[in-house]
Amino acid sequence: MTISADELLTTTRSVRKRLDLTRPVPMELVRECLELALQAPTGGNAQLWHWIVVTDPGKRKAIGEYYARSWNAYYGSGSSARSLFRDDPVRAAAQERVSDSAAYLAEHLGEVPVHVIGCMTVPAGLPEGNQAGLWGSLLPAAWSFMLAARARGLGTAWTTLHLAYESEVAELLELPADVRQGVLLPTAYYTGETFRPARRQPLDEVLHVDRW
Repeated sequence: MTISADELLTTTRSVRKRLDLTRPVPMELVRECLELALQAPTGGNAQLWHWIVVTDPGKRKAIGEYYARSWNAYYGSGSSARSLFRDDPVRAAAQERVSDSAAYLAEHLGEVPVHVIGCMTVPAGLPEGNQAGLWGSLLPAAWSFMLAARARGLGTAWTTLHLAYESEVAELLELPADVRQGVLLPTAYYTGETFRPARRQPLDEVLHVDRW
């Protein structure tokens, strides 16, 4: 598919309900996306990232069960997307849609044909305080993977809820002790034709020049 850079950046959405749970995704296509992701910036050019591609049905099912357990706790806490902006009818309606799609993903994550888990090696353990420098060396690459997937007719979603069970997933996938997970990207072909830009806050409401 041919798509301009601007369209790619404005229509790469977190895809949940429209993930095709029945159509296999060729590993070659996933590798293409990851090859592009490896061109993303990384602190000190250290390239400490690792990518776990999970296609085994049993392992995907197990990860899905951990994810659903985490979603249920998150939703039950009252801090999920549905609870935000209740005093704004327009934004509240959008939050309802996001919450519904998130609940759908929690129910079906184990059926998504490919799970891509972005990890970092941290031999000295996670640093105290602000960790932006560490995860800033992984997350741009994960976003690049999502963009590359979108350009190839694949849908993805940015998820981290499985990290409540990070150690259990690490054991399931036999990860070394110095490897920490940062993001889980369920990946599949998407249904329907295309995507459109999402409603966002006006730039002038969040833009600050020289001072707050």
